[in-house]
Amino acid sequence: MRAILAGKGALPRLLLEAGSAEVVGFKGMPVSVVPTVDARFEQMGLLFDELRKRDVTEVCLAGAMSRPPLDPVAFDPLTASKMPLIMKAMGQGDDALLRAVIDVIEGAGFKVVGAKDIRPDLVAPVGLLAGEEMSDRDAARGRAVLDALGPHDVGQGVVVARGQVIGVETLQGTDVMLDFVGRTMPGSRGVLVKRPKLGQDLRVDMPAIGSNTIHNAAAAGLAGVEIAAENVLLLDRDAILKACAETGVSLRAGP
Repeated sequence: MRAILAGKGALPRLLLEAGSAEVVGFKGMPVSVVPTVDARFEQMGLLFDELRKRDVTEVCLAGAMSRPPLDPVAFDPLTASKMPLIMKAMGQGDDALLRAVIDVIEGAGFKVVGAKDIRPDLVAPVGLLAGEEMSDRDAARGRAVLDALGPHDVGQGVVVARGQVIGVETLQGTDVMLDFVGRTMPGSRGVLVKRPKLGQDLRVDMPAIGSNTIHNAAAAGLAGVEIAAENVLLLDRDAILKACAETGVSLRAGP
């Protein structure tokens, strides 16, 4: 049996389409599907005990979650014992925090699996998915910039036009970056490159795009979007390809 630790967005629903699973919802955290298990971040030991009772052996983290406020009074013994590790990781960025969360889950005897392991059809091999070929120069520049920024845990997206970087994704996310590009460099015909950071654990933090990404790229005046082949989730492929057809924005999976 599998458990999905669910947050916001389409991904939890898409994973449920692959088969039955327990859905864990956390107190104070919006969830896009109906939970079968209610939990608190302060009581991970109790959660793990409940999952074992339900014969869960695999855990998948899916959907957007913000860093929750924690009530130390509510900590169970397991959570209290892991808090030094968690607090240290919180000060080192999202990648370090997610690795710490994985350590806690695996230390409790569960296997952590990624969305791609459950739904391999949500990623794409190398090739043009929609529209016309875009600037190889801009795409290559974008890949190089993201690889250079990866060790600094900055973001998973960059916009390049005519060889110049005109937008870099930060904590605020891709949509905010595209809005900035549209307001400051309208009609650039640039390329959005979306790919994982080097060393990123894709089981819990694989980049994703949806149809809104395509519409926002079009509104920003971009010509195309390049995602990393096999390593970026397509949330509703049909809707994404329809958005490409409607807007004229090209989409390809690159190296």
